Amino acid sequence: VALLSLLVVAIAASSVAQVARRRAHDADLRRDEADIAAETARLLLGEGRLEDGLALVGQRLGTALGLGSAAVVVGDLSGARAAGSVGDPSGAGERDPRHTWLPLGDRAFLVIPADLPPSVEERLAERLAPALAPVVAAALERARLQGEVVETAALRQSDVAKTAVLRAVSHDLRSPLTAIVTAGEALRSAGLRAGEREELAAVVVEEGTRLSRLIEKLLDLSRLQAGAGRPRTGLISLEEVLRAAAEDVAGSGGTISLSINDLPPLRADAAQLERAFANLLENAIRHGGDQPISVRARALHNRVVVRIVDRGPGIARAEQERIFEAFHRAEGAVPEGAGLGLAIVRGLVESNGGTVAVESLPGQGATFVVKLPLEAVDPGVDPAAAAAGPAAGAARGGRG
Repeated sequence: VALLSLLVVAIAASSVAQVARRRAHDADLRRDEADIAAETARLLLGEGRLEDGLALVGQRLGTALGLGSAAVVVGDLSGARAAGSVGDPSGAGERDPRHTWLPLGDRAFLVIPADLPPSVEERLAERLAPALAPVVAAALERARLQGEVVETAALRQSDVAKTAVLRAVSHDLRSPLTAIVTAGEALRSAGLRAGEREELAAVVVEEGTRLSRLIEKLLDLSRLQAGAGRPRTGLISLEEVLRAAAEDVAGSGGTISLSINDLPPLRADAAQLERAFANLLENAIRHGGDQPISVRARALHNRVVVRIVDRGPGIARAEQERIFEAFHRAEGAVPEGAGLGLAIVRGLVESNGGTVAVESLPGQGATFVVKLPLEAVDPGVDPAAAAAGPAAGAARGGRG
């Protein structure tokens, strides 16, 4: 009786211990699953990109569960397989027998190896996948909302920019048009003297030239923003380009002093650089008043440095970067400017591999520094002859 009693007690104790061990093991599994779900939420709902988060989730699942490989695929089954998200060797978009696809809601799948033990696959399908499905769905919804927010912000910014452009352009176009129309109406008068007629004709020509330059700047800016302003590069003489730019703005007033020291030829688009330097000179003349403008250029190591110096009021440090934005006018700037010239300068110079910056202190003038890269020239090519051809034609091709 005692032996039988001990046996019954041992069997009961063993059964209780087995149940306790099973429950403890199940609790450990559920804790691990909760940790995996929390880690998945952290990776997918953090600040990173959804694609990066999904890749990390697949790696962590494979490591934590000892699956060898795992991946979270977004989209319908055939589309994801055809896209090669998991490595479909056939490329036909058919189910790969080497993998099992467990749905995570309506728009995602957990892809695991097909040779897992049935108990592991059952655990993944019945417990882990349902736990991960709402997290993945929330991440997808968050990504969608973020995309809508970005698109809305971009549209709002575009509307603001368009409004600013329309306001600036309408004002800058209206001024010369008003002057031209007024002068044209006055020219109809039969009682005008010869001097008055010539004066009105000069107004028409001057305002028409101003309008033409504004339209050219708008076209240049639109081409740069559309990515259509690719340079037509060739060996050019920067001295020829600078002299052509100085001649182009000679009628704007001011005195331009050129100091150029034996510049080697460089590979760039002469017409684009001429427009850039002409805009810089025009800006210097406009803000420098009647003071002379100095242009200094020299080769320094593997680049050419051009400095355009004026003696105007200078530019505040807070404005030195913003002046290169389209339609931005620094506080106290001359009202005749359209706010396009320096934006075009930066676009044209950078498209030719260079940089442009400004150095200035308020009340001490401004210096615009353009740096252009040099490249080695074939020793068998005459640098002067190679540079003269493109510079003579392209650099003097005007501002169009």
